[in-house]
Amino acid sequence: MTEDSRPLADVLSRAREEERIRAARALLLHPLMTMSDPELATVRRHAEVLRTWFARETGWVLQVERDCARLYKRPGDLRDETRGAPGFNRRRYVLFCLACAALERADPQITLKNLGERLLELAWDPDLAARGFSFTLEGQAERRELVHICRSLLSLGVLQRVAGDEEAYVQHTGDALYDVQRRVLAMLLAAARGPSTYPPEAAPADTEARVAALAEEFVPDSTEGRRTALRHQLARRLLDDPVTYCDELHDFSRDYFLNQRGAMSARLCEATGLKAEQRSEGTALVDPDGELTDEALPAEGTLHHVTLLLAQHLAERARAGAEQGMAASEVAVFVREACDKYGRYWRKSAREPGAEAELASDALARLVALKLVYRQGNVVRARPALLRYAVGAAQVVQSTLSLS
Repeated sequence: MTEDSRPLADVLSRAREEERIRAARALLLHPLMTMSDPELATVRRHAEVLRTWFARETGWVLQVERDCARLYKRPGDLRDETRGAPGFNRRRYVLFCLACAALERADPQITLKNLGERLLELAWDPDLAARGFSFTLEGQAERRELVHICRSLLSLGVLQRVAGDEEAYVQHTGDALYDVQRRVLAMLLAAARGPSTYPPEAAPADTEARVAALAEEFVPDSTEGRRTALRHQLARRLLDDPVTYCDELHDFSRDYFLNQRGAMSARLCEATGLKAEQRSEGTALVDPDGELTDEALPAEGTLHHVTLLLAQHLAERARAGAEQGMAASEVAVFVREACDKYGRYWRKSAREPGAEAELASDALARLVALKLVYRQGNVVRARPALLRYAVGAAQVVQSTLSLS
């Protein structure tokens, strides 16, 4: 290699490295990618390197095909109740699973009306009825539930709209037609073992046991095998969770984490562009660009403003030594007082009498998901990472209209 060619080689090498980082970040943000994702081609170009890296560092399997890619992410903490799709509860997850079962047996194209009829058939299962589940499609609310599920499948790439509109279906004035992407549907479930593979007599008894069984992975019965499994679990938490607190870990896990978190964080940050913040209480891998997060703070909108104000209030109480925490009822009172001061900037519905209870509940849920607070019964307590937040003086920008 000549002297003149080395700078170009360095530039190309750096460009490839930045492209690999972008591909890794895209997979962390969208573990299921389809042709509509602009980064799929980038992931395909670096598939082999990414596959090896994810397997070594996290134990996650990466499957890359011509028109889709799937990173089979499994959480490091199965007890985390803040995970889940936006707007989903237990009932909607049941409907989502029934919809996937219906699509697995459907033709390559299906209408929304036909999907609803298939759901009705599956919903009559005696086991579901015994657990209090019912789905009739008789009211508009249930039709909207079906539309919510359908739009989730559209966003995942399982369905592609060909014609029609979901709102017309809700109003009984029309229908919608979809292509079913079977390959994407087959990649949807990220379980180590399919639920249907358990014989009835060996099936897990409760929800916690079912979740553990779905995520159970083979661990070699050796010191190295157990150490590797522990390293994978901690790496998953560092990449997936806002903060990994030392007091959340068991004794052996905590000792290993404190000894290895520096080297582990360096490897993860090098491959993903994240930045490590190490504190005595734990470690956070922070994204300077604010992209790799499910919940952003700060952000625009009434609820986000309420959340930030509440975060500042709880942080100030913690700095003042209020170790007893704050009762959930006090949170609603604080939101009402904040409304009196800032309500003119909030949406109209947030200023209605009684709206503070729902706003307080939603704001607390966001702070819990971000691991900034935790709840013990009816008491809310700040966590160490919350002390990073403070709100400066508000700057109101007046919009202007320019006529040319």
